[in-house]
Amino acid sequence: MVLNGILMSGDEPVAEVRHGQVMPLDRSRMPLYLRDHDDILGWLEERAIDRHRTNSRILKKVLRLSDSSDLAAVLHSHGAAITDDYWFKGESEPDLTWRNVRFSADSFAEIALTGRFSSYSREFTPEELKTGTPELTNIGSYEKCWRIEDGAWWLYKNENELERFSELFIAALGKALGFSMAEYQELGDYVKTRDFTEGRMNFEPASAIVGDNEDYALNYERLTALKPSLGKEYLDILFMDALCFNMDRHTKNYGVLRDRATGEVLCMAPNFDDNIALISRGYGSDPSKTSPLLIDEFLDLLKEKQLPYSAPTLNREELHRLAYAILPSADIQRDYVVSMVESRWQLLMDGIA
Repeated sequence: MVLNGILMSGDEPVAEVRHGQVMPLDRSRMPLYLRDHDDILGWLEERAIDRHRTNSRILKKVLRLSDSSDLAAVLHSHGAAITDDYWFKGESEPDLTWRNVRFSADSFAEIALTGRFSSYSREFTPEELKTGTPELTNIGSYEKCWRIEDGAWWLYKNENELERFSELFIAALGKALGFSMAEYQELGDYVKTRDFTEGRMNFEPASAIVGDNEDYALNYERLTALKPSLGKEYLDILFMDALCFNMDRHTKNYGVLRDRATGEVLCMAPNFDDNIALISRGYGSDPSKTSPLLIDEFLDLLKEKQLPYSAPTLNREELHRLAYAILPSADIQRDYVVSMVESRWQLLMDGIA
């Protein structure tokens, strides 16, 4: 497909697109990826719902999308997403505004989250089917949806019991340690988290800066080049990953927040997406002997870059309280969790010292 039109940030044009070529109009407010790559199709496709999700396929059928490609899915919603104000205005839509494009309803949330027959067989109005939905740009492999509650957007995610416990516990522990963490709440079989951009900032995933390269040193260099203060905030995320054994930190589940009006990089986004960590994949034979891989990688980064790092103090009473307060009725080996975190904490402290 050859694209012609304008890439917008809210109601401000930031780049012209002619025959798929990106020509900057306001470089300071452009998506970070497009400031360095003339690849509008790639940028748009990266925003698409995961086509391998079962409910993704159901949703596309409900929306009557004859073309099930990533690009067609994204353009159905003009490339818009909940966590930023970027969107694409085609050359045949000169009168379209951000008010027309920005999301104000969650009509397809139930289909995206559950795929239940009752939601699939519901009668949607022609206007609903035509209007863009945030589900088509809701990335990730888990079944999930955006729901609007009291004017704020919340992401609901379907997780099993061990995943829900891990996500909720890590969010609570990180907050107790003084780190910037996304807000998570339990709701039956789901967890929900509030949109941390609050409709006033743009989230840019690290993939916009480093592609899919997860190398700690490269990420640290690229982030501090954007803004020096990002370095400590990135280390905090890596510290929590090492402490809680998060093996699923990839370049789309961490990144930076930018001011929508100026494009200024403000800070790292809060730590989020920790459901494939801790005990989410079960229990080992000994909680005091879990893999030190992430701990070693974190300590190697500090040594390689000669970076000082001041870790917060672990309050063992608070650790114990949180382990027993999260999902109190769930079948969780809570003493295992406490022992695991304490042993990993000690390995980190020994290495930092």
